Amino acid sequence: MPRLALLIALLLLGSDDAIAASSPIVSPATLASMYRLTTGTTLMAPTSTMAPSDARGLSGGKIRNGGYTTSSSDPASNNTSSPVLQVTYPAGSSHDIGGAQFYALFGNSPNGWGSMLITYEVAFDAEFDWVRLPGLRGGQDEYGCSGGQAANGTNLYAYVVESREFCDTPNLICNNERYGTSIDRGVFDFEAGAPFYDWNRAIMLVQLNNPNNKANGQVEMYHLSLSNLRFRTSAAADVNIGGLFFSTFFGGSNSSWATPNTTHDLRDFQLVWATASTVASNGT
Repeated sequence: MPRLALLIALLLLGSDDAIAASSPIVSPATLASMYRLTTGTTLMAPTSTMAPSDARGLSGGKIRNGGYTTSSSDPASNNTSSPVLQVTYPAGSSHDIGGAQFYALFGNSPNGWGSMLITYEVAFDAEFDWVRLPGLRGGQDEYGCSGGQAANGTNLYAYVVESREFCDTPNLICNNERYGTSIDRGVFDFEAGAPFYDWNRAIMLVQLNNPNNKANGQVEMYHLSLSNLRFRTSAAADVNIGGLFFSTFFGGSNSSWATPNTTHDLRDFQLVWATASTVASNGT
């Protein structure tokens, strides 16, 4: 039976005409209530670990790739007590060198999740040369649909199901069947750099279409959104959202993607909500 492997990552690409994305208009808790997302957890990295029901989802029980992470003091001038997670990308690094990656399933739903909202804060060095940030993913195959891996006969590869009409949508790029779809690439920037670090809050909501033959799924990334999506064509139990895909590195698969500087980004994952059922757009 076909399975959906879903990966929605946040990619950072600079733009001179972009919108600064430092202060979302609505709070994560308000969004969770609006979309009826009732199951929540707090990931207080790096000061505490996940609950056992969450930690079991770590791929191999540890950070699987990279692992260039340390606990560091907060560079923001108004926070001198709480450490943060620092990710290092050495100069010249790309692909498997620098950054970090793991896949953390969320909670204890045997059939995965139909809707999920994730929020975290991130800050950047002034020399940061924009790259990939964590997002949401799902499907039974934890290795599928990342890094351009195509379908293997048991998985239905899809970032979203593509069609000619869908690919003609303004500000949407259908890269190809291996690398999925880009939505509103370059329409906003994050704040970066010394002398003051600005914490930027990222909020991402994914809702699978329900029923599976109706195009009513949606992705919302504050400040952008896309509705009327059809992520799945199968009603199988493993067609779901699994949890957090912590993936940040420079790449591409070769040195042409390498960062010219040793750079860092810092983050504090705070809240994740989910619901086992999917709901129609706008919480109705």
